[in-house]
Amino acid sequence: MRLYLLALNPTDSVTDGFLPAAQRMGVDVTVLTEPAHAAGHRAVAAPFPAVRVAECEVRDFRAVVDFVDRAPRPDAVFTNSDHLQVQAALAADWFDLPGKDWRAALRTRNKARMRRRLAAAGIETVWAAELAPGREPKELLALEPPYPCVVKPREGVAGEDVVLVADDSELVTRCREIRARRGEAALLVEEFLPGELYTLETLGDRHGVRVLGGFHTRLSPPPHFVELRLDLVAEPPAAIVAAVLDRLVALGVGFGACHTEFVVHDGRVRLVEVNYRAIGDQCDLLLADVLGIPLFEHILRVHLGTDLPVDLGARNDRHARLDYPCADRAGTLSAAPSREDTTLPGGIRADYHPLRTLGERHELHHSNRDYLGVLRTIGPNRAAVDRTAEDFLTGRSWSITP
Repeated sequence: MRLYLLALNPTDSVTDGFLPAAQRMGVDVTVLTEPAHAAGHRAVAAPFPAVRVAECEVRDFRAVVDFVDRAPRPDAVFTNSDHLQVQAALAADWFDLPGKDWRAALRTRNKARMRRRLAAAGIETVWAAELAPGREPKELLALEPPYPCVVKPREGVAGEDVVLVADDSELVTRCREIRARRGEAALLVEEFLPGELYTLETLGDRHGVRVLGGFHTRLSPPPHFVELRLDLVAEPPAAIVAAVLDRLVALGVGFGACHTEFVVHDGRVRLVEVNYRAIGDQCDLLLADVLGIPLFEHILRVHLGTDLPVDLGARNDRHARLDYPCADRAGTLSAAPSREDTTLPGGIRADYHPLRTLGERHELHHSNRDYLGVLRTIGPNRAAVDRTAEDFLTGRSWSITP
């Protein structure tokens, strides 16, 4: 079988998740990527003999269709990239292959469309306004935004350039700062949603959606929204799950993997964003591990036309959390722990993977681009996991030299 995988820069999800899964399944993979990212993909694909890397303007679905049309016949066109869901869905539809509805992919990719769709369905209303390319930020003031409010790129990812603003002056200033970094990107301004932040991880086939679990997310202090820690919620409350799934149905979301972020405040669910892909930043790797299921194989099989098993066989007898030591300033990483994969008595595992190497210099981005490493901890109960994670974090040091 032949899978065409659309990608931009290499990610852990592809390198450590989907490519090994495809190899175990005996699936030949062609990674389609932009010329700027091809060398990186060839490096990570080297251990996989059935993986080929080819250059293609993957942001243009017509280029993807043209490439695949001249290549060996596809059995699936797939991506785990936020940026490429619409293109992959359109290409899969062109070749009459299983895939996501491109309209749903567009609704979730474009956060303003998501807000409008939910409001039109009568499910959820959030005050939101777009600042289109070429429009002056001061035009937003006439709309009387409800402060505090959040400014973000309309089609942004990873918390980049997402910031809380308190008044007219901050709103205009932040919009101009983001525009200086992103050119004429469309921006979205929306009311701040108070509450605890959670995720719901789902996987669907043509028969319906399965809930894999979720995470409780701890954020950095305002005005930015950097995810610093995620705790597994193996069995989210049924009423919360039902409310989130109702919103996904209204958006047309269901097929394949989906990562949904939402807040709960006074028992009320409100969506933050829908990422129509598997959760990233190694959370998907941890989820597969703690649930004890071939998660990446399941995702690929759905796109290859195979239904999910009636029982996924997921475990629910372990707790897990992820921690992200994070840079607090621009500079050079001068001290940090190396990789550690540790198994402790009592069935506890703590795996730390660096995300930067010593001597690297980076600016401060106020997003997951500031992560220095990721600690994945799994154990029989929350107390054991928390104790192990805290011992690791307090017993190691990370230093940034300005």
